[in-house]
Amino acid sequence: MRALVLERQRELSLREIDLPRTLGPGDVRIKIDTVGVCGSDVHYYTHGRIGPFVVKEPMVLGHEAAGTVIEAGPGVTSLKPGDRVCMEPGIPDLTSKASKLGLYNVDPSVVFWATPPVHGCLTPEVVHPAGFTFKLPDNVSFAEAAMVEPFAVGLQAAVKARIQPGDFAVVIGAGPIGIMAALAALAGGCSRVLISDLLPEKLAIAERYSGITGVNIRETKLADAVAAATDGWGADVVFEASGSPRAYPGIFDVVRPGGCLVVIGMPVEPVAVDLVAAAAKEVRIETVFRYANVYDRAIAMIASGKVDLKPLVTHTYGFEDSIKAFERAAEGRPADVKLQIKL
Repeated sequence: MRALVLERQRELSLREIDLPRTLGPGDVRIKIDTVGVCGSDVHYYTHGRIGPFVVKEPMVLGHEAAGTVIEAGPGVTSLKPGDRVCMEPGIPDLTSKASKLGLYNVDPSVVFWATPPVHGCLTPEVVHPAGFTFKLPDNVSFAEAAMVEPFAVGLQAAVKARIQPGDFAVVIGAGPIGIMAALAALAGGCSRVLISDLLPEKLAIAERYSGITGVNIRETKLADAVAAATDGWGADVVFEASGSPRAYPGIFDVVRPGGCLVVIGMPVEPVAVDLVAAAAKEVRIETVFRYANVYDRAIAMIASGKVDLKPLVTHTYGFEDSIKAFERAAEGRPADVKLQIKL
């Protein structure tokens, strides 16, 4: 089957590759319509690895996908051919202790699309478990559905934050995941969100949404902006979505006493965290790794209109131009939020 293959670091090809096609009990076969280009895909392309996950052999990229069911395997009753769907790309061992605790995202044996050595979904057809395939409401487009995966990360962060109605939130980093976290926080009950970044182009995109105010940290210290917005009290919730080690010095100055820090971004190097400053305020620290049990909620929030992801799709490429899409994504243009590939 033809696919976008990462041959090795900085080398992509669109070629035939032998992929598993067997439709087993509980599986569905899906014709792929739209795939989003994720930062992790780009990182594998540019660096050949993310932490311990190293590309050692050719790998098909892509894990943010939506499409149409074309065949249902034995025992599948929830889906049928013709159903429009999006897919949760991680498949855990449902008998594992983590899964039984509801934490299947941290199951050590989880199989996740486009994470070495597992192939991704940038190919015309995939076979996937029906239990991790979600039917789309009629008013949710394929482009929106392919955004459910990254939005699920933001929603997981909002769930971990335990947002209360009226909370004031701060998001550090106005990249795609940072904006998703801000939108999830607003939909989850926050009254206002400050989002910070170094790039005014990214802040301008985030500020298109009512309730989100940008802070350019080249011009204003984040702690000063938060103090001005909260009469010196601090934010109820801070989401760290930049993954930059530079975000951590003074981060607890931004959180109110008894508030919460949710760590979403993954720094590529160890960071120093002032635990005394956290303890002095009894700040609760939560971490996020992908998501668990939120995909259906993410779809429902998009369908309801509470969350509008359409403005975040900045460019769409055809399958034949997949390599161009990745080359552009690797440039890191400030005004680009989400690039998608339509098959």
